[in-house]
Parts: sequence; structure tokens; C-alpha cells
Amino acid sequence: MNDRRPPNGQEVRAAAARNLVPVITAKGSLANLDEGQVGSRDRGLLRELCYGVCRTQPRLEALASRLLKHPFKRRDADIQALLLVGIYQLLYLRVPAHAAVGETSGAARLLGKEWATRVLNGCLRRLQREAPRLQDEVDKDPCVALMHPAWLLKALRQAWPDDWRAIATANNVPGPMTLRINRRYGDREAYLARLYEVHQPARLCLHSPDGLTLEAPCDVYQLPGFAEGHVSVQDEAAQLAAELLGPVLAPRPGARVLDACCAPGGKAAHLLEVFDLALTGIDSDAKRLSRVESTLERLKLDATLRHADAAEDDWWDGTPFDAILLDAPCSGSGVIRRHPDIKALRRPEDIPQLAQLQARLLDALWAKLAPGGTLLYATCSVLPEENADQIQAFLARTPNVEVTTPTDVAWGRPAGAGRQLLPEEESHDGFFYARLRKAMAVA
Repeated sequence: MNDRRPPNGQEVRAAAARNLVPVITAKGSLANLDEGQVGSRDRGLLRELCYGVCRTQPRLEALASRLLKHPFKRRDADIQALLLVGIYQLLYLRVPAHAAVGETSGAARLLGKEWATRVLNGCLRRLQREAPRLQDEVDKDPCVALMHPAWLLKALRQAWPDDWRAIATANNVPGPMTLRINRRYGDREAYLARLYEVHQPARLCLHSPDGLTLEAPCDVYQLPGFAEGHVSVQDEAAQLAAELLGPVLAPRPGARVLDACCAPGGKAAHLLEVFDLALTGIDSDAKRLSRVESTLERLKLDATLRHADAAEDDWWDGTPFDAILLDAPCSGSGVIRRHPDIKALRRPEDIPQLAQLQARLLDALWAKLAPGGTLLYATCSVLPEENADQIQAFLARTPNVEVTTPTDVAWGRPAGAGRQLLPEEESHDGFFYARLRKAMAVA
């Protein structure tokens, strides 16, 4: 009996194209990646194809336009995505060229568009023959060579005239897998030894006392004690929130703490692991809030979670908080290496809209902070409009604010009243922190 199922290679490439259509048409993100379209052994390749195409999309699109006589129609965005998948394999993966061309072209049949097999085959074979010349031509455009949209590259250059090229380069390299050990089960040196026992070498993070970075990423369930809550995945820059709140919370057992935009829960969990406190976490996204519940359950931690908008008052019982963490919604411009679809989905008009939302959150939450309390403002952005400029505007309109952002730390650089980390290829993501204290009321 003949097996008429299509080869796995075609299935995974067709699945990649389907998952990429929402991104290249600016209608969805890789957060909705459907790995169920392929078998378990092909899911690694599916993720590599989808994330890799998003990471290199400006360059792939430029090459695709040189290879096509006429652009595809809008209804054929899946074939456009398939062409990008093919180009990515030929230029960036160690996939045999015959497989990259043949399996990608054949995948068009699984999308119900057999006519496209010849078009794709012709484009990819031409790229095989002319790759050096075509790449030299398109790379004359810095937006193509650095694989960023023009508006974002301009914004980076204006904000960081000496660093913009290094930021863009770091954005194009997948971020390392960094872990946060749970101090309740031991220190990171002991966990480092456990990793070596299972042949997962790692190094200590420079700035976070709870951080370890793996030399190579792995499935989380290959990590010793992951299911039992001994360790979590969290970038080093994100781990610094607990360090910054430490001087405020360590001497105050049972402090009332609010994590105002708590999903997916990494910072809230870190605070609960390290300090004795009563934490309330709120988030406006119910689906993401469920992820916080799952995280706390795995780590055996307790917090009060509420589905609410932090900019409103209807969720608050009127009792001020001793400390507030505002990990504000932002452009994500500091974590592009982990979320490369940001380059395709974010628009320049988003930045002032996000800045307005951040200002609303700052004002609303400051009113809920007790005198003498501390608010830690954080974003995973590298754009001043969301960071240094945002805090400067807040200080200008708000009385009785004391800036307590540390200046003697070894990480980041001064950025107004805050501290800015820029993404580094082998280390942390891009993050901004500003620590603000509400002055005690004057009698």
C-alpha cells in the first residue's frame, strides 16, 4: 500500500508559511505560533524557520523582490512567506540546498497552490547561482544590511548615536538562555554544579546574583529541578528588578507590594522567592494572567492576582502600597532578539501612544503608593520617549518625588533619572529602570 502523505520536509515548511502570514501581513505575532501543525521532532525546525525569517525579514524581502518578476498578490501572502522560508534556508541554515529548494517548492501544493511550485523553484535556483551578487546589491541599503525598518533604525541612531549599529547587530542575534535560580533551594554555584552533571555547561551572570547563562539553550524540562520550581528562565536584565527593590523590601517583612502589569510573572515570582511580602499582581490581559498563575503554582508561591487595568481605580481597596513595580507596556525595542516579529509589527506611531499610556499608569499608581514608599518603573525599551524622557516629564509634574536610582552599580549607564541597559550579544536584553520614592508627608 502506497503512503501518499507528503514528506515531513514539505509539511514543516508549509506550516512555517502559515504561521508567518499574520506577521508579514501585520495582523498577528509569533506569540500565536501553532506548533501542533507538525510532529514533535519537527517543532525545533518550525520555530527556527519562523523566528529566523522574522529576524532577517528586511533582507529576505529585499532579495525576494529581486528574484520575482512581479510581486505576489495579497491573497498569495502564504506563497510570499514560503519564498522567504526558502531564502532563509539557503542563506542562513545548514540545510542541503536541494532540500531547501525542493521541499520548499513542493510545500506550495500543501497550501493548495501547485502553480507556485515552478515560481518558487525558479527563484530559489536563481538565488543559488547569484547569491553573492544579489546580496551585495541589496546590502547597499543599511536598513537591509542591518535588517531593521527605516523608522526604527532612525530612532536608534537619534537616541544612541555611538551605539545604534551595535544595538541593531545585537537585535539580530538570538538571545542566550538565562536562568534564575530559586534561592529557597540553594545558591547558583550549587545549581551550576547540577548543570554540569547533566552536561549543560553555564556561566555566572555578571550583575544578577541569581543568574546563570547556558552555553547552549535546551528544553526547560531538561533543567534539573525545573518542574519542582528550583529554577526559572529569565533574562539577567529582568532579574535586576528584585535587586533594585531589595533595599526597600528586605527590612520590611510583610510589606504590601503591587506588581502592576505582572504577566507573564517572572518579576513577581522573583520577588516572592527572595522576600517576605504580601504581593498583589494585576494585569489587563486575562490570558496572560493565567500564565502568572501557572508560574506561581510551579514555584509554590502565593500572591493575590486580579484581572484589572492598573490605570483605573476599581480594583483597589484604598490601602496604599509600600512598593510598586510598574513594568510598563512598551515598544519592546530592547528585546527584539527574543521577539523578532516586533520589527515587522511595531509602527512609529505606536511610540507616542505607548508613552501616553505609560504616563497614565505612572500618575494612577503614584496615588496608590504610601508616603515613604518606592515605585520602580521599568521597560524593555531602549527609546528615550518611553524611558528617560517619560520619567523626566513625570518628575516635572509630580511633587515630593525623590530619585533613588543607584548610580554606583556596574550595569547600564545613566539615562536621566534612570539607568539604561542596551542589548548585548552575549549577555542581557535592553532594559530601563528608574527608582522613585514618595517623600513623607510634611506635618
